[in-house]
Amino acid sequence: MIIVRSPLRISLGGGGTDLPSYYSNYEGFLVAAAIDKYVYITVHKAFEKEIILKYSNMEHVQSIEEVQHPIIREALRLVNIENPHLEITSLADVPSGTGLGSSGSFTCALLKALHTYKKEIVLNKDIAEEACHIEIDVLKEPIGKQDQYISAFGGINALKFHKNGRVEAAPLKLSDETLYSLEDNLLLFFTGFSRSASEVLKEQDTKSRENDKSMIENLHFIKDLGLKSKNALETGDLDKFAELMNIHWEYKKQRSSLMSNVRINALYDIAMKNGALGGKLIGAGGGGFLMFYTNENVRLRRAMGREGLREIPFNFDFEGTKVMAQ
Repeated sequence: MIIVRSPLRISLGGGGTDLPSYYSNYEGFLVAAAIDKYVYITVHKAFEKEIILKYSNMEHVQSIEEVQHPIIREALRLVNIENPHLEITSLADVPSGTGLGSSGSFTCALLKALHTYKKEIVLNKDIAEEACHIEIDVLKEPIGKQDQYISAFGGINALKFHKNGRVEAAPLKLSDETLYSLEDNLLLFFTGFSRSASEVLKEQDTKSRENDKSMIENLHFIKDLGLKSKNALETGDLDKFAELMNIHWEYKKQRSSLMSNVRINALYDIAMKNGALGGKLIGAGGGGFLMFYTNENVRLRRAMGREGLREIPFNFDFEGTKVMAQ
């Protein structure tokens, strides 16, 4: 049995500029980090001549063409699994639709597992690009490339998205003190809402393709915030980083009416009155996780706890998509 895990991610600045509709004209830039919450994929040779899939649904089919799960179907085609007699199972530490990039993590883990099944050695950069190809080029999802790259590489990286689609990843130069402070003082709380990233991002993608002035200017500003966030992190100015996160959230909300709602706005205000220095909703928006930076952990945890929010403690992951057993 092959077991692969792939980390989920949090965005630390510049999110939204990784969509082709933006970076193909202006180049994109963001900072993101992999965390120790994972999607797991197992691949095992089936006893019978069939494909057995176990995810949120269950499938028993005889050929790749019959597979209903679009990512699994296209991954089997891309890796060119001939006469597949496979049992594929997926598990995750956090549900999908919560803003932590689970779709990209799922695709990276699946591709790594299938290549391993075929005894093929593939670089994680290639895994990331194959995952982007499936989700963006083949399935036409209006999403970006950060999830796949951060999941494949792991770590805390600055990602530059070139006009030709090439992605340049560079680890941030963080002091040990900064790294430990981030792990201690960045808190994740589940809002209780989940949503489809594609649905939320569709408006941004459409307006970017139409060269909508307000959308393009918003994304230019967000990209600049990403560059400033990188500088704040590398110089250890975490109060400045928190301030930039807060500005990012205000501009992020302007991109779509689906980005937030009354409940999320109220929770954000409560957090800012109870020790949060800055924060934002992780991912495309509309639900998922609120992330805050604070120097008053206990006070903020108690305030969010009174609102019924569940905290998800985390550390950073520096291994990326990894084969755990084969």
